[in-house]
Amino acid sequence: MMRLKLLAVAVSVVFSAGCAQMAQSPGPDAKPAAPAAAAPKFTPWKNIVDYAYVRPHATLPRERSAGALLIDSRPTARRYDEGHIQASINIPDSAFDKQVDKLPADKNRELIFWCGGLECELSHQSAYKAEKIGYKNIKVYAAGEPDWVSKGEILSVSTAFIKKLIDEKAKVVLIDSRPERPFAAGTIPGAINISDSKFDQFVDRLPKDKATPLIFFCGGLVCDLSEKSAKKAKAIGYTNVRKYTEGYPDWAAKFGAAPAAAAPAAAPAAAPAAAAPAKAGALDIQPDKEKGSISIASFERILKENPAQILIVDVRSSAEFKLGSFPGAISLPIAEVEPKFATITRNKPVVFICATGARAGEAYDTTNFLDNKFNAYFLDANVKFADGKYTITPR
Repeated sequence: MMRLKLLAVAVSVVFSAGCAQMAQSPGPDAKPAAPAAAAPKFTPWKNIVDYAYVRPHATLPRERSAGALLIDSRPTARRYDEGHIQASINIPDSAFDKQVDKLPADKNRELIFWCGGLECELSHQSAYKAEKIGYKNIKVYAAGEPDWVSKGEILSVSTAFIKKLIDEKAKVVLIDSRPERPFAAGTIPGAINISDSKFDQFVDRLPKDKATPLIFFCGGLVCDLSEKSAKKAKAIGYTNVRKYTEGYPDWAAKFGAAPAAAAPAAAPAAAPAAAAPAKAGALDIQPDKEKGSISIASFERILKENPAQILIVDVRSSAEFKLGSFPGAISLPIAEVEPKFATITRNKPVVFICATGARAGEAYDTTNFLDNKFNAYFLDANVKFADGKYTITPR
């Protein structure tokens, strides 16, 4: 009996020490074992939003300085750089305290944190940290990247990722979705040009292998051409499509502007522009440096003194036009300029405008090709509309 008791004690000690390797069948009178302690779960943030709420805040074109700020709480190199929700900045939760200066100075501005889905706690943790330092309007897109992709959205890559691909000579095709004019003036090394408005016309420039990685870019967050082209590529069967929504402006700021390979230089085109005022008759339309462009000063003077003397044609998307445009302007998205060319008035000079001058320049080139006597100009400048007002700044 004593030996049996000692044996029982020894077995008990072995199991309590975690040394048993095999599960034992319970006896008929045994009570169910208590479940193992569950791993501690994170505390979800109190204000959760979904895809429908987030989508408008990521819709291009947009300014990152306005509206809700999207924040990717995942690590930089292994996650954000390789693919994130467009318009998001990156503040890894692990580096939150070190990068807190990336947050806006206005503590009332809306912040939307997100990360890798419902099991990812990083965005929730960052939300609590932001609250602790005084931010008052905080939300978490808990479903995060997996949900975003499941809705058919295309992820964006970072400037650092583009540079890495180029340095490593990776097998990837970079596509500049801007018109030919800005592409010729400068683009990312190795990029090809397929203007979004001529995507169908030049789709044969894309690789035949539809598994080839494609990355579309254009003129930054104020430009939605790359997003449109990326969706078109995906619709015709390309399976590895991403966007670089920071686009050429961010690339040029970090690595310098460089002309496109084999592209004609833009500077010589400035000389013929001197003849442009002759088209205007009594109107004092002064050219800018690009052929066919109107100077900012001249355009603003006409707007102030006699705007009825010109027809402003806004070639941005209909959605952009609804958010604001110049008084008296008509909407004619760039893709419709050629098919609807005959409907544009001929009784006064036409000035094409957009957000950066790129699409306006393409509209000028298109109409000039269709009719080299067509009385048109374009505003080669950055244009922003907000609260019924506009600002025009040189590119």
